[in-house]
Amino acid sequence: MSAAQQPATFLDQVTNVSDFIWGGTWNGEAVLAFPPMVIVLLGTGLWFMIGLKGMPILKLGAAFRGLFAGRKSSGAGEISPFAALSTALSGQVGTGNLAGVATALTLGGPGAIFWMWITALIGMALAFGEGSLAIRYREKTSDGVYRGGPMSYIMIGLGPKWTWLAVLFCLGTLFSALVTGNSIQGNAVADGLEEMFGIEDWIGGLIVAVAVFVVIIGGIKSIGKVAERVVPFMAALYLLMAAIAILLDIQDIPEAFRRIFDGAFNPQSAAGGFLGAAMIMAIRAGVARGLFSNEAGQGSTPIAHAVAQTDDPIVQGRMAMMGTFIDTIVICTMTALVIINTGVWNDTITTQISLTGGDLSYVTQNDRGGFSSVATPTETLEFEAGQPTVTEPGAPLIAWHEVALRELYLDRAQTEPFTGLIDPRRGIATTSTGEQYNALYGPAVESGAPLTALGFQHGLPGTWGHLIVLISVALFAVSTAIAWSYYGDRCAYYLFGKSAIMPYKFVYVIMHFIGAVIPLAAVWALGDIFLGVVILPNLLALLLLSPKVKELKKSYFQRKPWLDNLEAHRRAVEEVKAGKRKSAH
Repeated sequence: MSAAQQPATFLDQVTNVSDFIWGGTWNGEAVLAFPPMVIVLLGTGLWFMIGLKGMPILKLGAAFRGLFAGRKSSGAGEISPFAALSTALSGQVGTGNLAGVATALTLGGPGAIFWMWITALIGMALAFGEGSLAIRYREKTSDGVYRGGPMSYIMIGLGPKWTWLAVLFCLGTLFSALVTGNSIQGNAVADGLEEMFGIEDWIGGLIVAVAVFVVIIGGIKSIGKVAERVVPFMAALYLLMAAIAILLDIQDIPEAFRRIFDGAFNPQSAAGGFLGAAMIMAIRAGVARGLFSNEAGQGSTPIAHAVAQTDDPIVQGRMAMMGTFIDTIVICTMTALVIINTGVWNDTITTQISLTGGDLSYVTQNDRGGFSSVATPTETLEFEAGQPTVTEPGAPLIAWHEVALRELYLDRAQTEPFTGLIDPRRGIATTSTGEQYNALYGPAVESGAPLTALGFQHGLPGTWGHLIVLISVALFAVSTAIAWSYYGDRCAYYLFGKSAIMPYKFVYVIMHFIGAVIPLAAVWALGDIFLGVVILPNLLALLLLSPKVKELKKSYFQRKPWLDNLEAHRRAVEEVKAGKRKSAH
C-alpha cells in the first residue's frame, strides 16, 4: 500500500464539522451514536408531541378533511391557507424525496424507512407549533403586507431582548436559501436537462435561472399562485407513476413491508453488507434523512404559513403539520416502496465511479471482515489487477456512495482491471503505464437519485422510469428554489429593510446559475453547517414558546370542537348566516 499523507484542506475541515452535526462522525470515525442535530430535533419534537397530548396524530383525520377547504380565505393575509401550504411544500418536496430516501436505504436498509415514519409523526408536532406561532405572532409592515416566521415570533413572542436570536436565524436562513435551497437545486436541474436533452450545464442553468426570476419577481402572491398549481401537479404525477410501478409488482408489497418492519427492529445487512449490521444504523439513517426531507423544526415553512389568509393559528398549524405528513409519510414512502419492491436497493450493478463527484471515500475493514467507518481520503490507494492492495486488517478500501468496492475497471464492460494509484483529492487515477482517468467502473450499489431512477427503470416498462425521475428532479428542484427565494427574501427584509429585497433577488438568480455550472462538494458541506445555524435558534424559540402553543390549542378546542366535523362546520356556518345561531368567534 502506498500512503502519502497530505495535510487537511479547508474542505476537509468544513466536511468534518458538517459530518459531526448531521452524522456524529469526525475524521470518518463515529464519535456519537446519534448525530447532535438528530438528538435536538427529535427531542424537541417529542416534547411538543407530549405537551400536545398526541393531538397532531389524533386529529389527523380532521386535518385531512379541512385540507382543500383551505383554498378559501377566512381572514387577513396575502394568499389562501392552501396556497401557503403549497408554497411550504414547494420547499419541503425536493430532491431529498428522491435522493434522501435512496441514501437512507443504502445506509440503513429497509428498516430506515420505518424510522423515517416515526420521525415524520414526531415532526408533525414541531410543524404544528411552527405554523400556529407563525399566525399568532405575524406582523403587518408599513406598506400593508403581512410577514412572519421565526424572526417574528422571536421578536414579538419573546421580546426585544432576543433580537440577537432573530438576527442569527435570519443570517443562517439567508445563506441556506442562497446555497442549499438554490445553488444545489440549480445544479440538479442542469444535470437533469443535460441528461434528458443534451443541453450544456450553462445553458440549462441560464434557462432555469430566468424562469425562477420570472416567478419570484412578483413576490409571495406570484409564488403562491405557481406553487398552488405546480405542487399538486408534480406530486400527483410522481405518486401516480410510483403507484403504477408498485402495482405492476403488487405481489411483492407484503414482502416490502415485512422487510421494513423486520429491519427496523432486527440486525440486518444494508446495501453491499456495509454499515447496516445493527439496528442503530437503520435508526440513524432513517431519522437523519427524514428530518432533512420534511424540514420540521428548521424554521423555513412557518415563513410561508405566516402569510395565509386566516386569523386562527390552529387552522394553519394543522396545515403545516399536513405538509410534514405529505412530504414524508406519502411521497417518501412511495419512493421507498418502488426501490424495495424492485429489489434494486441491494443489487450490485456496473457503475461509473466518479473520482471528483464527492461520493468517493475510504472505508475501514476490521479484523472480522466487516466495515466499521467511512473517512474522507487522506492518502493514495494502490490497485493491482482491479483490487486494492490490502496487506493488513484495518487497511482502507475504496468506497462509492459509502458502499465498499473490491474491484475497479477502466471500461464499463469490466474487461480491463485497473492497476495503478488513485489520488481522490485530485480526482485522478493513474495507471501503471502513466495514463490518467477521472472516472473508473466497478460493481457497486447505487445511492441517491440514481438509485431511485434505477428503481423506476425496473418498475416501469421502456424508458418511462428514467424519464419520470428526471422530470421529477427538475420540478422538485425548481419548486424548492422558488420557495426558498421567499424565505431568504423575508430575512433580507428583516435584516436590511425593504430596499434589500430587489438586490437579493438578483443575487439569488445569479447564484442559481452559478450553482448549475460549478462543483458543489464544498457548498453542500457549508450548507449543512448553516442549516444547523438556522435550526438551533428556531428550536430554542419553539421551546420557550411551547406554553403558548399548548394554550392556543386548548383555547381552540374549547371554542370550536365542532370544527373536527366538516359537515357540522358547514351546518354551523349556514345557521350563523341565517341568524339561527350566534357566531362561535
